[in-house]
Amino acid sequence: MTENILSVNNLSKVYKGAGHQLTVLRDVSFSVKRGSMVSIVGPSGSGKTTLLGLCAGLDRSSGGSVRINDIRIDDLSEDEKARVRSRYTGFIFQNFQLLPTLTVLENVMVPLELRGERGIKPGALELLDKVGLLERSHHYPTQLSGGEQQRVAIARAFSNRPDILFADEPTGNLDDETGEKIINLIFELNRESGTTLLLVTHDLDLASRTQRIIRLKGGEVISDLPTQPIGNE
Repeated sequence: MTENILSVNNLSKVYKGAGHQLTVLRDVSFSVKRGSMVSIVGPSGSGKTTLLGLCAGLDRSSGGSVRINDIRIDDLSEDEKARVRSRYTGFIFQNFQLLPTLTVLENVMVPLELRGERGIKPGALELLDKVGLLERSHHYPTQLSGGEQQRVAIARAFSNRPDILFADEPTGNLDDETGEKIINLIFELNRESGTTLLLVTHDLDLASRTQRIIRLKGGEVISDLPTQPIGNE
């Protein structure tokens, strides 16, 4: 088993249109150690969400490579990438992306059902208990507040016991108080499970709670530094 759960090498993403092209990412390289917590920050349009999607295998790069658990995902078929995601990753989106026709419990069980696992209900209920929604397990997403929906999304993300969790602005659609509770919940579950965390955020206070901050600007990494201990400048 390699030390790094994620390795990104010279990653680029270019969108081509009629007579022009837009470079969103340019030669981005970094690696993430197992069990670490890393933030990606930068202004709007800097390529943060695009980078996270490429790292998770949700999109295809224009150049470079991404390895998850030493598996190069760039050359895999969509079905093969889906299997890698199912086995090794979890994802928390800003807009929750729950399935509206499924109950809270069914949403949490989806990743494990897709893997063909059996006897998954007790574990899903345990996760819902941890995020404080056990009594809402038979409700539908539209019957929940935004904060409750994000807690369901967190339970779903941890349901397949991921090696690495990708979180894209997980508090972006929430008020400050609810957002603080959601972040504390993510960090708590992350510590319990030993999961690696790669977090995209515009909130520098939140980023400072991780162990390392990668800064993007204009699609390029402009700094990659460990966070300062509290109390140090």
